[in-house]
Amino acid sequence: MEKLNFTQARLLVVGDVMLDRYWFGEVERISPEAPVPVIKVGRVEDRAGGAANVARNIASLGAKVSLLSVIGMDEAGNSLEKLVKHDGVEAILHRDESISTTIKLRAIARHQQLLRIDFETQPSFEILDSVLADFTNEIEKADVVILSDYGKGGLGHIEKMIHIARAAKKPVLVDPKGEDYTRYRGATLITPNRSEFRQVAGSWKSESELTEKAQRLREELDLTALLVTRSEEGMSLYREEGVLHEGVKAIEVFDVSGAGDTVIATFGTMLASGASFVDAMRMSNRAAGIVVGKLGTAVVTREELENQEESSCIS
Repeated sequence: MEKLNFTQARLLVVGDVMLDRYWFGEVERISPEAPVPVIKVGRVEDRAGGAANVARNIASLGAKVSLLSVIGMDEAGNSLEKLVKHDGVEAILHRDESISTTIKLRAIARHQQLLRIDFETQPSFEILDSVLADFTNEIEKADVVILSDYGKGGLGHIEKMIHIARAAKKPVLVDPKGEDYTRYRGATLITPNRSEFRQVAGSWKSESELTEKAQRLREELDLTALLVTRSEEGMSLYREEGVLHEGVKAIEVFDVSGAGDTVIATFGTMLASGASFVDAMRMSNRAAGIVVGKLGTAVVTREELENQEESSCIS
């Protein structure tokens, strides 16, 4: 098989970044104060999450990537910036002194998550205006734009960003959030998971009904394609030409957190390298199958993708 080469691809990732902080420890007793386990923390680990995880997945594949976002002027922001730069990401991070960097704190014992605590605040309008100005300057350097929406307020100008990207003839991929998808109108592709799509389009009782709902939404939003990731059912790509389904490629599901980041990162990197939508979906599905076998927010490497491709060809 020909080796995957993404070194000429360049992507711009914009959206909500966060610090995924893990407390690893052991539980040996129940608290005398309340019927809850007491975790004795033995190790703390920080990982880049949200849009930052999308960017580091792209860098892990060997492509060039710039990350444009907002962080606070705090310890978590410093840690996050250091992490993404260490992973080979060009970081364009605006500091907002009025907010705290978003943190998702997880307590884990024996590979089981016991608790998650979130710290988050919305960025200011002034900072978002400066992000939009940088977006306009950076767009020409990118082959593909990815907008990673985690609903934390970092994409307040997403409609304008999509318009700017399409005017510059740059494919723009969106990982959506919430019930209002009209703000994503005109994007090239959006990648909701099954539950996110159901929240917007309603439930379905058959594959044909799902296809009808997906194609209707694609047309209403003027999308080139809609990719619905469906957990154990794999993923489905809806285009004007029809629907293409790819079965699940996971060998072992260990942790699904961050899998959506890996999917859109791989899809975007494939497009930036000249691949078709069909090939991009198939490679994204393989990447998702790899990353769900890892604990926490993780990345997939180019070598892992090649090995997965080779094993699937052999089988």
